[in-house]
Amino acid sequence: MTDSPQVEPAAASQPVETLVLHRTDNGVSWITLNRPEAMNAVTWDQRERVIALLAEASADPAVRAVVITATGRGFCAGADLRGAPATGGERVAGDVARMIRLGAQRLITSVLDCEKPVIAAVNGTAAGIGAHLALACDLVLAAESARFVEVFVRRGLVPDGGGAYLLPRLVGPQRAKELIFFGDAVPAADAQRLGLVNRVVPDGELEPRAREWAERLAQGPTRALALAKQLVNASLDGDRAAALAAEAAAQEINMTTADAAEGVASFVERRTPKYLGR
Repeated sequence: MTDSPQVEPAAASQPVETLVLHRTDNGVSWITLNRPEAMNAVTWDQRERVIALLAEASADPAVRAVVITATGRGFCAGADLRGAPATGGERVAGDVARMIRLGAQRLITSVLDCEKPVIAAVNGTAAGIGAHLALACDLVLAAESARFVEVFVRRGLVPDGGGAYLLPRLVGPQRAKELIFFGDAVPAADAQRLGLVNRVVPDGELEPRAREWAERLAQGPTRALALAKQLVNASLDGDRAAALAAEAAAQEINMTTADAAEGVASFVERRTPKYLGR
């Protein structure tokens, strides 16, 4: 249901492995949207590939951080639904809600639930579901040329992909309504001031800075980071008692890990810890 540019028909026939590039390097899973001619408007096949790669990252102990980025001038210009499986027949009540649940919401949830820290390296325009894909990540790096657009209002649509959930938690309800109601493009520098972005860097420094951050995370205590991510993500949805109970449970679980033992031992022995992600 999100806005997307016109797409060349040939793009839909390309193998999804060429439309979503993937490599693992120094413990970092790099997921790169690769439809620059379409400003990386995401197709059904691409979405499923990203969801699968995030699930693989969670399950693979060799992966200890994830970077989501894109090629060309756009990070992701929205959703392109042309590659979706044909449903056939007349639309009935419930079809749209089901499509959103199984599509945009699954994509955003796969980022929020990934058990490894996820960095968005936003190289250009992030619009609609593309903006929400970036904002669902744990850390957001943006190139100076990047911009964020809540494009839905321009098409008479309600935000999907968790936009009305994510934005108030990042910038507060009043700012969230401003972004959603007007649909104005927000330059990277303004996005940082609002709290949507952690850092803005020159375009040529985006990948090196993302690599630096990701490899630093990949050297950290992976399970502790996963548990901390869960605590922070859940903190705004529950009361204080529930948050403190979850914190105590997370500490209990984390203290069974080898990295926790190494962290304590290295402190006692006054040396730099060597975390294994276990």
